[in-house]
Amino acid sequence: MDESYAAVDLGSNSFHMIVASLVDGRLQIIDRMKDMVRLASGLNDKHELSKESMQQALECLQRFGQRIRDIPHVNVRAVGTNTLRQARNGGVFLSQAHSALGHPIEIIAGREEARLIYSGVAHSLYDEVNKRLVVDIGGGSTELIIGRGFDTYCTESLYMGCVNVEQRFFDDGKIKAKKMRRAILFAMQEMESIETAYKKMGWDQALGSSGTIMTIRDVVQAQGWCDSGITTSALAQLVDALIAIGDSALLDFVGLSERRKPVFASGVAILHGVFEALNLERMNVSEGALREGLLYDLIGRIHDEDIRDKTITAVAQRYSVDMEQANRVRDTAENLFHQVRTAWELDEKTDLKLLMWGAVIHEIGLSVAHNQYHRHGAYLTANSDLAGFSRQEQVKLAMLIRSHRRKFPMEEFESIIMSMRISVIRLSILLRLAVVLHRSRSNSTLPKIRIHVNKNRVDMDFPPDWLDKHPLTLVDLSTEQGFLQVADIKLLFS
Repeated sequence: MDESYAAVDLGSNSFHMIVASLVDGRLQIIDRMKDMVRLASGLNDKHELSKESMQQALECLQRFGQRIRDIPHVNVRAVGTNTLRQARNGGVFLSQAHSALGHPIEIIAGREEARLIYSGVAHSLYDEVNKRLVVDIGGGSTELIIGRGFDTYCTESLYMGCVNVEQRFFDDGKIKAKKMRRAILFAMQEMESIETAYKKMGWDQALGSSGTIMTIRDVVQAQGWCDSGITTSALAQLVDALIAIGDSALLDFVGLSERRKPVFASGVAILHGVFEALNLERMNVSEGALREGLLYDLIGRIHDEDIRDKTITAVAQRYSVDMEQANRVRDTAENLFHQVRTAWELDEKTDLKLLMWGAVIHEIGLSVAHNQYHRHGAYLTANSDLAGFSRQEQVKLAMLIRSHRRKFPMEEFESIIMSMRISVIRLSILLRLAVVLHRSRSNSTLPKIRIHVNKNRVDMDFPPDWLDKHPLTLVDLSTEQGFLQVADIKLLFS
């Protein structure tokens, strides 16, 4: 069976897209598109993207969108990285970008970006024996990962990239010795927070995986400064050559494209700083990176090997969740979901998964304090590094946990974009009802409960006399009725 997939990476320097086919379980890249949008250079002092940079980005996404128009929607994933993490007007851009590409863009955290980069490298150059350090220099951030096989031990994202370092140290295009040294020292300073831990973890081999590092490799090898990869001495010779030329516009190295010239010196400075901080002698290069990692992650989700399921299990263990109770709530929530799915227009894959995850970890806040534990749980969920989750997914999951008990916080749902808000509110109601029905934490089986919905009206039918024999559940449902009424949701039960 031949099926097409696409991954889109909205980086701070370049936008990339790869299209691949899955043939007999193997991924075959059939197309690549790239545009050096340099989105990071469009950020002003207030962290707002300029209209010009947004327009250029949207034009690129329209071209990408045309290429992938015929690929099934579920087989496409697009993510934004450092610049879109920072942009204050990112919401405006994301809605326009969704229209241009034809697919929503998820914002991923730095450590999630690092995990996906490592996955891309591991799938491209699999090695289950050696422990590997992977370095990826992007436009707005640099990711450093240590792992073996497909497992990661350390993942970090540092706020230094070839675009923001160029703006800070080489904004006039001049490459002076003093500027270069300051840029290298800045990179070493950024490395200070992680270098001890990384050296302690150790690695057998260093790999670079970004366009910046590939270009540096191409240049130093074309100059004959080293035979393979990038060596310390080759990097030092490149720094000297850049200072001797003295101007980005005058760079004329074989292997250096015209569009990369403005950010080449800053990329070299960052890599030099990484080499010095970690005492590297040589770095080899991997073709695989973030978009390959995205593809493998996407295929895993489609074929029921979703890293997010493992993440939720790990979170539940970390916060010592009462799994018997979590499973009771999850099973009931799932039962209610299947009964209302059609009427409430909920999605069997995305919405049900979110509800299941919310049910499993809805009580993690108890690890902080019983009082207001739904708020503590929401904070932990929104602010943790959750492997596999985008920021938007974490916000939705946190909202389920925040709203699973007490007052129904309608005003707080405004943190979720309009197109997804109604479904998250409806999932929250299902989770609340499942929690209410299991408040006694008893192992006794619930009766067959029928639920019917019509927009903001929820009708629950219990077997005759069951509520009379369970007065506590009756009182809990009456209390819930009051909470939901304030949010203009009518709950009826009999």
